Amino acid sequence: MSGKSEPAGLFSVEFLSLCLIFMAAFCNVSVFYSFFHYLGAIGIPPAWAGFLVGLEPMAAFAFRLAVIPWLHARNAFAVMIVSLFLLIAVSCSYLWAGDIASLAVLRVFHGAVFVLLTSTVIALMVVFIPVKRSGQGFSTISIATMIPYAVMPMLVESALPFVRNESEIYAGVAVFGAASLLLSALVYRRTTAALKGRDQVLMRRPRLSEMRENFRRLPVAVLLLTALLVYFAHATVFYFIKDLSLESAGGEVGSFFTVSMLMMIAVRAAGGALFDRFDKGLILQVSLSLLMLCLVLLPLSRSGVFFYTVASLYGLGMGAVFPLLNALLFSASAPAMRGFNTNMSLFAMDAAYFLVPYAGGFLIAAGAGFGSLFQAGAAFVALAVLLIFRQRKYEGSRVNRLENET
Repeated sequence: MSGKSEPAGLFSVEFLSLCLIFMAAFCNVSVFYSFFHYLGAIGIPPAWAGFLVGLEPMAAFAFRLAVIPWLHARNAFAVMIVSLFLLIAVSCSYLWAGDIASLAVLRVFHGAVFVLLTSTVIALMVVFIPVKRSGQGFSTISIATMIPYAVMPMLVESALPFVRNESEIYAGVAVFGAASLLLSALVYRRTTAALKGRDQVLMRRPRLSEMRENFRRLPVAVLLLTALLVYFAHATVFYFIKDLSLESAGGEVGSFFTVSMLMMIAVRAAGGALFDRFDKGLILQVSLSLLMLCLVLLPLSRSGVFFYTVASLYGLGMGAVFPLLNALLFSASAPAMRGFNTNMSLFAMDAAYFLVPYAGGFLIAAGAGFGSLFQAGAAFVALAVLLIFRQRKYEGSRVNRLENET
């Protein structure tokens, strides 16, 4: 019995519960926006600080590539439970790690645990997304990842005067892991029962031949490269906006994240269903162009009004970019490769969040200004715009050839 490959609707209890667990995972990492600054405050030199910031995504970068071929919907729930227990342990460990060696070990372990958790949740979530509602589905997932970035930095900045330092904040987010364990226990039977009714092609791990064919698909390759370039820019903002704001005195970083993330959430909530009705490629191209403009303007900010206006525009552009990229990737993928490719887009995120702190830390140590990092980010997004433009042109030509042949 093959089972059904398409869920009846999008907003099932299973899908929404997995979104909440996904959100909890990002609550854990969203508090590290100031980690580079924190390391400097406890006496870690800038070059080593960049190294330690990048170790967590470096571990994620290496580990995700090794683990995603082995993950599938059938084994993902059990692995998710183990990951949540490990996440609680690693969060609490920041209280005792204060030197380069202990922090290095902790960051590697943290990256591996985060990968294990997010990859398993993704492997489960894509099973519950109907193809015709992929834009809305990935908008909902994106909202789940954005809420922590909108709320947590503001809460952290408010809580800092009442704690010894950021390490107590990093330990405190273990509560989200505990809440996720409770939710997992509540929906376990319902989720496993729903999975039994799915097509068996979605329940097994991808074959090697399917992986090879997957990477030969031009749309898949272009969209994954575009995701990598955009994540380069996004990681630059995440890790260095606090120091840029202190350098330019343009505004307060907690408010920047709140304004931009609230705008992202608004775009994804309002536009999720609309993304499935219009040309996703064209909207993506326009959104990337807006994002590029914001990265050029941020280093020029000298007033709060300008700074927060750019923050809102940044949120507007970024609010559309990632759900559209993932929806296009989902549609371009063979059914058996949807979870794999969605996890590959997270692998692109890992690569960017690993490489950007290293490169940025060494450039700053060499005397570069924080503004130059944002100019580099704008250049990456410009290349992404060109890739999407060429892909849309190629797809248009291919459709015209097919129509002429018929």
